[in-house]
Amino acid sequence: MTTNEYPWEPPTAGTEVEHLIGALERQRTTFRWKADGLDAAALQTRIGVSSLTLGGLLKHLAVQEDYMFTTKLSGKPIGPPWDATAWNEDDDWEFTSAADDTPEELYALYDGAVDRARASVAEALANGGLDQPAHISWPDGRHASLRRLIFDKLEEYGRHTGHADLLREAVDGRTGEDPPANWHAESGSYTLPH
Repeated sequence: MTTNEYPWEPPTAGTEVEHLIGALERQRTTFRWKADGLDAAALQTRIGVSSLTLGGLLKHLAVQEDYMFTTKLSGKPIGPPWDATAWNEDDDWEFTSAADDTPEELYALYDGAVDRARASVAEALANGGLDQPAHISWPDGRHASLRRLIFDKLEEYGRHTGHADLLREAVDGRTGEDPPANWHAESGSYTLPH
């Protein structure tokens, strides 16, 4: 269904790669729409006893995009901006430290990580397809495939986009399953998929 009005939609009929990447792009774009255009107070809104915020989710998904499609995929160090942080010493670091970041910083972290992840996945697909082994392995020596990494990222976005649904509705009442036709990010530099 990919059209100029809905470039994030997966194809109606396509290859396995087109469907997997299309589904991932739909999840990324839906999440980004849920988190878009907010000030610091809105990005730090919490509901109930949960400590989750849209700002924390932006930062968490940013570091996880880089970790998945840099370190897990190729074995390369995660690199800037994460290499100078305590994210791997504290499981909740990205969630709690997001309160210290401006909206501009949070959107830049997420948008930059998505751009890098897209480039890494495109390069990997061009050089070996979905079945190629990723760097990450289990204790018995088995390696995950690129297909597995993409499925894992889809699962993570499904979970966190659900969180974002609730948080955004609490901020300003925005609801909906998908961005509206012709949506473009108001904040940051998020690029729609092609």
